[in-house]
Amino acid sequence: MPHIVTNDGTQIHYESHGHGRPLVLIHGWTFSGRFFHRNIAALSEHARVVAIDLRGHGRSDKPKHGYRIPRLAADLHDVLRALDLTDTTLLGWSLGCPVIWSYLEVFGRERVRDAIFVQQTPRQYFSPEWKLGHAACYDQAGLAITQQQLTNDPAGFDRGNLASCLATDLPPEEERMLLAEMAMSPSFARAALMADHTVHDWRDLLPTLTLPALMMVARKDTILTPEGPAWVGDHMPNGRNMFFDDSAHMVFIDETEKFNRAVIDFLGEPR
Repeated sequence: MPHIVTNDGTQIHYESHGHGRPLVLIHGWTFSGRFFHRNIAALSEHARVVAIDLRGHGRSDKPKHGYRIPRLAADLHDVLRALDLTDTTLLGWSLGCPVIWSYLEVFGRERVRDAIFVQQTPRQYFSPEWKLGHAACYDQAGLAITQQQLTNDPAGFDRGNLASCLATDLPPEEERMLLAEMAMSPSFARAALMADHTVHDWRDLLPTLTLPALMMVARKDTILTPEGPAWVGDHMPNGRNMFFDDSAHMVFIDETEKFNRAVIDFLGEPR
């Protein structure tokens, strides 16, 4: 399987399709690059599409260390360098968004042209002035419950998690395939990564990021209220929002054709 080796010796699996300016797809927590299986064929007609599996997910290594957002950003940096990708569009969904935000904070615009974000709030935890966080994992107690559920019953957690991310029904074969992808991520990796991911607050950074950016906002998401992701598009100087009225957390599955067209149009915008 194609992979690169990070600077700490971890193998990161990727799949590459098509030719042209690169588009790197970064999946969400507990998932894998193959969650974009409905999108890659259409997108690869317009770009070189590289779908990666984050460490601890899919076909990438599952080491006992490194489950922090900045480490995932460093892994992304290693991917771009190893594959010599330049003038890249980064597309992050859910957890993939803070991976990109961290990359931009640490490495700047190195090798990056612009970015697409899909349904992620800048802060998951609630605070007295912020109520646009995660529906369940919004404080330390919610984190502990989430970690306990995924550790005690990973298969049951995955079924519930997948169902809660969708506004449409999946064909049985597709559902089985996606659940099999989720099962590749061990509970220890997921628990450690969520413990780091969920405490970050990116609201101070986002107004300083000047690259062109699009946030895709799902109006039917029950995991993250739409106003949270929309905050991102509203507060990035060259950002904007696009709303998906019939989507839950997995915009690229619920409204596949609209998602594909939006990405293709964004890729074609002059810079």
